[in-house]
Amino acid sequence: MTVFSSQPSATGRRFLILLTLLLIPCSRALAGPPFQLDDPDVIPYRWHEFYVWAGANTSPGVVNTAGPAVEFNWSLIPHTMFHFILPMGASITSGGPTNFGLMDGEFGFQAQFLSETDTRPMIGTFIMMGLPWGDASRGLGAGGPSWKIPLYAKKNFGAWSVNGGGGIDINEKVPGGRNYEFGGITVNYQLSKKWTFGPEIFAHGRESADPALSQYAVDLDFGSYYTFNPDNPGFQLLFAYGHSIAGQPENYAYLALYWTWGPASTAK
Repeated sequence: MTVFSSQPSATGRRFLILLTLLLIPCSRALAGPPFQLDDPDVIPYRWHEFYVWAGANTSPGVVNTAGPAVEFNWSLIPHTMFHFILPMGASITSGGPTNFGLMDGEFGFQAQFLSETDTRPMIGTFIMMGLPWGDASRGLGAGGPSWKIPLYAKKNFGAWSVNGGGGIDINEKVPGGRNYEFGGITVNYQLSKKWTFGPEIFAHGRESADPALSQYAVDLDFGSYYTFNPDNPGFQLLFAYGHSIAGQPENYAYLALYWTWGPASTAK
């Protein structure tokens, strides 16, 4: 895969990001981990999810890794979910030191406004707040809180599925940060009872106020999840990898073990 080295015009950059944001589909999909894009599909009422995961994200001059990290989600109210992430990780700068320690945490709230029907996708949001727990002076945190406010749509059609949407990332409280748009689309195909696989296009605007440190990017990722026992699908392996196909060079990788459990009476 070739990463473009030339920079499109400002009009071209806005068009690429807008095109991705407008691809809100009318179909269903796997989204959220292992992909960069989230979704409106909440877990059943009184159910829980738990991930043990590791990941990496590279951009010019820096490699940020997360792991070991844990994610815990739980549904205390029907059609909603609370979300929490606690990661360790590392910051590796080009020609500089490598630092490892506690990274910024994340707290989120997912809500489904409309459920899926034969003719309508499910629609919802997944609002997240970045918790500035990491040491920003060592590259292990942003140095201030941030918020992600999106809108997602998702629907199913046979073995194929599509999920998409986007929103705004509010970084004005982060030193040197700026607010920027993000969005994308994920298409998946269920290969078997155990394997699901698909690509993702994910775009984001310039994250830093310094244009020398951050530009827009459009990423192409490929992800999959493996269900160890289809008769009891509460234990899975998730993984994804991708890199930019337009804008600044960057890479994305994710690997996790996933568990879900709850009362059978509320299972979907």
